[in-house]
Amino acid sequence: MAYSESAYGRLVEEIFKRFPSVQKAGFGEAYKPGLDRMEAFDEALGRPDRSFKSIHVAGTNGKGSVSSMLASVLSASGLKVGLYTSPHLVDFRERMRVVGDMLVPKEYAYDFLTTWKPYFEEHDLSFFEITTGMALRWFADCRVDVAVIEVGLGGRLDSTNIIQPEVSVITTIGLDHCAYLGDTLADIAAEKAGIIKSGVPVVVGESQDETDPVFDDAAWMNSPLTYADRVRPSLWFKRQEILRKMDLHADVQEKNLRTALATVDILKEMPGFRGLADTQAVVDALVHTAARTGLHGRWEKLSDLPYVICDIGHNPQALHYNFSQLRRYVSEGRCSSLIIVYGVMADKDLDAIIPLMPEEATYIFTTPQTPRALPAAEILRRYQAAGRNRAYTADTVRQAVQMAIQLAQNLSQQLNRSASASKPVPPLIYIGGSTFVVSEALPLFR
Repeated sequence: MAYSESAYGRLVEEIFKRFPSVQKAGFGEAYKPGLDRMEAFDEALGRPDRSFKSIHVAGTNGKGSVSSMLASVLSASGLKVGLYTSPHLVDFRERMRVVGDMLVPKEYAYDFLTTWKPYFEEHDLSFFEITTGMALRWFADCRVDVAVIEVGLGGRLDSTNIIQPEVSVITTIGLDHCAYLGDTLADIAAEKAGIIKSGVPVVVGESQDETDPVFDDAAWMNSPLTYADRVRPSLWFKRQEILRKMDLHADVQEKNLRTALATVDILKEMPGFRGLADTQAVVDALVHTAARTGLHGRWEKLSDLPYVICDIGHNPQALHYNFSQLRRYVSEGRCSSLIIVYGVMADKDLDAIIPLMPEEATYIFTTPQTPRALPAAEILRRYQAAGRNRAYTADTVRQAVQMAIQLAQNLSQQLNRSASASKPVPPLIYIGGSTFVVSEALPLFR
């Protein structure tokens, strides 16, 4: 059947109902660890990943930002760059893009899914295996010079681990997805370290007593290992200039920037990456990372009036930075108060997250549309059990956002009535706690 918008919509709905994503169905139904299916699919596709260079990025937090920074820098150096990330927020095509040309075209996706649908069914592929194969084939067809490939979950058994990269990058290690990756930092590090290949340089973003021995052991056989926080990248002296202008605004980006810069130092010594020696081009590319790569949901400002920010940080490690930054915004007078729209997945450590949540904020707990979500009423119960108050619930993300906007307007009106001659500072609405909350909120501001 020839391409049309309606035919495309029906096919995508059919394919991803039959092969659900973790976002829609949860890990129990959608997660299929192991490389055998992906190796066979890659072989059937003609080994597209062998036609371009790649950089492999794993980690608990920051891997999407680091991947985007690297893709932006590589593109600015004159290379044609593919970028594969997950999860998507609105459209599954967000996972695969050529920097500058943006998303894979719908026509290409339609032809690919139509052609390979019988193979998907015969071999019972996962959603992630399907999108990984599509990305690799599209990058090859586009004749990219290099692709930055973000790991989906873990590393050792992740579908992306079939590639042979120029550099392997592991951003940070934290306790997340413990049911699948292990209950300790060392266990999780071992899964991430599974992307390390013999003879391939490795950059680890953060050294920790519990994880360093794991990486040291994994890299001992001819894999040069760099801990980004133990070195001074050549452009580190530019970090304040970059961070001051950068369109990724979260405090945690300083750590991600260091990881990216350490990786750039390794790449620019390799054949084919000499363009990375252009210091100003690298700086400009880092400053405009989100704009160049289409990255969303990382401390992203959605609106000025009302003042709305969203972020997909979802575990204690990431939320520690986010909530601290929100407190700083209040103390610096960048906002008068905080309204937080918050939802969380049932597998997250809510007991560790609640103490991090700013007590001075007003919360609207909500339940995104995924079976993985913890009901808003349960979040409220546990929040109040910890001795907290100033919290409400909303059945849907849309209702929660509407409630937050109304509350912000009411607070602004009160400030206006009581203000002196100076213009009052508005409240800030923060939307987060989960990728799913952000993905449902984004279309409301577009």
